[in-house]
Amino acid sequence: MENADPAGAAVAEAPADGSGPAWRFLIRPRWLGWHLLMVVSFFGMGWLGDWQFHRALTGNGLSWAYTFEWPLFAVFAVVFWARTIRDEFRIRRGEIPDPRAISAEAENLPAGIAGAVQAAGAVQAGGVPGEEEDEELSAYNAYLARLNAEVRHHGRWHGLR
Repeated sequence: MENADPAGAAVAEAPADGSGPAWRFLIRPRWLGWHLLMVVSFFGMGWLGDWQFHRALTGNGLSWAYTFEWPLFAVFAVVFWARTIRDEFRIRRGEIPDPRAISAEAENLPAGIAGAVQAAGAVQAGGVPGEEEDEELSAYNAYLARLNAEVRHHGRWHGLR
């Protein structure tokens, strides 16, 4: 999906749907907000680490732990940010399926397990040749489906969902 320009630098090609270069999403307002949050968070955590360092120098022993913890949090934030961008590129290039495109049956599941159910369904759809369905597993899955149906709207009346 990359072409070399005359100067030899890699240039991203437009995705197959023709909506423009693959990197274009990075300059949309939502992503610019994420970038701004990332920069502010990184420098804020760096400042907090520096503040804890100065407190530790004045005799606060507990601040030594926070002196190293805040920069570690900043590194985790950068890693998360970079992985999020990488995953978005991979989705737009078609290397991995879009997790936002979930099936109709998965929409009724609690948050967080819809993707797991899709992945498990994809594996089970192929099946293992010569292996028959496990009756105990089927009974357990039916039990879980019944429990899910019973508690689907539980807690809505008091604002928990």
